Amino acid sequence: MQRGDRAVTEIARDLGVRPTLLYRWQRELAADAKDAFPGKGKRKPEQERLHQLEQELKRVTEERDILKKALAFFSKSER
Repeated sequence: MQRGDRAVTEIARDLGVRPTLLYRWQRELAADAKDAFPGKGKRKPEQERLHQLEQELKRVTEERDILKKALAFFSKSER
């Protein structure tokens, strides 16, 4: 943990955030310093994997819906 000569409440006020947010950032940094703050446009590895799975689910769902519509269309035209 970082220590300084200023109070957390003073730093929080200067930054325009709540002191609880600073404490949360401290905990995240202590728990996983490498991936605590990945930066703009970057995700933590587990968040990236989740995003990839969500994209794949969306694609597969769209494919399924297209196949359902095709089946319904061709089933009607055979009658």
